[in-house]
Amino acid sequence: MATGGERLAQRAAVGFGAWTLAAACGAPAAAWAQEGVRLSNDDLQKRANGVLALMSFSIVPDITTSSLNIGSGGGSTSGSTQFFMTQLGGGDTISDSVPIYLEGVLAGSRYDPTFVASQGAETRRIPAKWNSVSATGGIGWDFKLTDELKLRPIFNIALGNVTSDLRAASWYVGQRTGRDVDFLDRGSLNAYGLGGSIMLDYEHYRPGYEVDVELRYSDIRLSSFDSSAAVSGNAIAQSANLWARYRAPTGIVALQRPLRYVLELTHSEFLGDQKGILGFDRLTSVGAGLELDSSAYNLFITRTRLVGRYVFGNNVSGFSVGLAVSF
Repeated sequence: MATGGERLAQRAAVGFGAWTLAAACGAPAAAWAQEGVRLSNDDLQKRANGVLALMSFSIVPDITTSSLNIGSGGGSTSGSTQFFMTQLGGGDTISDSVPIYLEGVLAGSRYDPTFVASQGAETRRIPAKWNSVSATGGIGWDFKLTDELKLRPIFNIALGNVTSDLRAASWYVGQRTGRDVDFLDRGSLNAYGLGGSIMLDYEHYRPGYEVDVELRYSDIRLSSFDSSAAVSGNAIAQSANLWARYRAPTGIVALQRPLRYVLELTHSEFLGDQKGILGFDRLTSVGAGLELDSSAYNLFITRTRLVGRYVFGNNVSGFSVGLAVSF
């Protein structure tokens, strides 16, 4: 099975309790010019670990998290935090005679945290924008257990970058700052990940229907390198995922091939540093859609699927439309 471009859009009302700080009271700008500005409670290092934990969602192929749009509302007195992530990826085995499995994932995300900076007894809010990009590659081998069941160990490597863009208020311009606040203003955090996955792949194909089931466990360790002096971090991306798809003809012929209907189920359990960081420990997706078979023509794309999904978990629910192609 080859999938590419599986996209999921979700909305959730989730609190970022560990990632949002309460708003601070105002202070005259002159008071800030006397000493370097520091982040309250030295929380930037915690954020460095946390932003890598958020990145860990993007480096593992998973339909339930292929795109997330989560916001915790807040007024002018309490601030707000938003997180957006989108992922594009796919994987396939070269052939039955060359059972090498290759996969790749590209992802981007944006997180808008609000920090509290202090100078003596005075405090102010500092809103920032953190943008990240990541790429993950995997290579594995299919061990054939039966005619329909394969065991697939996969070696994974990932690279990512987080850049910070400080939305500076007028009172901040020209102030002497500590290096932790310097990171917020055009700082950078680079990360690499090494790890692997183990997958059971079941393919049961009959003339009247097709069944695909995959059970996957992934463990990738992220660490920072060559980053701004103020930050270094690490995170563990661990997850277990069950994915199942049923396809059967609708009775309609399109492009000289049967038009199929598709039923889908996905369930993910988030472990390690992913657990609870977005307000949930697990996600389940149920979906239905149609698949157009273009294999009768000399086209690079052989199948195109459009699937609508309902996603739910503890503290989160949403709807999505997914588009995927097979080659």
